[in-house]
Amino acid sequence: MQNINNVTEFILFGLIQNEEMQKICFLIFSLFYLVIVLGNLLIIVTIPFSFRLKSPMYFFLRYLSFVDICYSSVTAPQMIADFLIEKKTISFIGCIAQLFGVHFFGCTEIFILTVIAYDRYIAICKPLHYTTIMTKRVCGQMVAASWLGGFMHSLVQTLATTQRPFCGPNEIDHYFCDVHPLIRLACTDTYIVGIIVVANSGMIALGSFVILVVSYIVILTSLRSHSSEGRRKALSTCASHITVVILFFGPCTFTYIHPSGDFSEDKAVAVFYTVIAPMLNPLIYTLRNEEMKNAMRKLWSRKITVRDKTKM
Repeated sequence: MQNINNVTEFILFGLIQNEEMQKICFLIFSLFYLVIVLGNLLIIVTIPFSFRLKSPMYFFLRYLSFVDICYSSVTAPQMIADFLIEKKTISFIGCIAQLFGVHFFGCTEIFILTVIAYDRYIAICKPLHYTTIMTKRVCGQMVAASWLGGFMHSLVQTLATTQRPFCGPNEIDHYFCDVHPLIRLACTDTYIVGIIVVANSGMIALGSFVILVVSYIVILTSLRSHSSEGRRKALSTCASHITVVILFFGPCTFTYIHPSGDFSEDKAVAVFYTVIAPMLNPLIYTLRNEEMKNAMRKLWSRKITVRDKTKM
């Protein structure tokens, strides 16, 4: 790599170029990132302290919140800092590390969302076998498989990119290092790499999305035989997950399933799955979930009671 690479750092164009808008975006995205961290941390802390939130769905939701924090932290802090910097640079190693992190946590989130859909399918379509199928061991294995799958996917993407020679230019028309903008800068033919990227990233996103759609069609069909109360509760839970899936998979699939084109368009779409979706996930899962809201109220009241006792 040292013999064929003349590039030691990359220059990022950032999300926008207008200086006045950059200052406004700095405030807006700083608030967004704060909501992402605090909102997902609240879910991570609440679930272990509630006896009502011991089902596999909340086990997966806790990991989803953790992945959301990690995923947004790979890109958001640098994007926010770059709003105040004229020359937005990132080292070659830092760029590759960011590329690896984006695909590692992004793909892991895709697999965890798919696992949650499977959990909902078993809970609604096979309720009598739910406890025997979704054991703690099985849930742990599913989460481990999601992390492993994300790691393998990211490793393929990173190796496919770093094996290309970079001899200049070094300007990336994006606000973070991603595969499409990077391989465009390679001083060699990238047709095969482009196919690998679409086959790997695009097909994982599209394939998982199709599985999710089919699973929820089966779930919604089976709800006709449930009572009105059971149907209402199941629809409430599924609606939250479907909303999260659409917010994350729609933009993600659009970005990685089509060939490299207008990156200004890709940047706008990427904001949805790197910032907006991780920010809305905790809001969606808490505001539409009575069990989560009740658990948070009890945890908050418990802390107030303990604090009052210590003062006395």
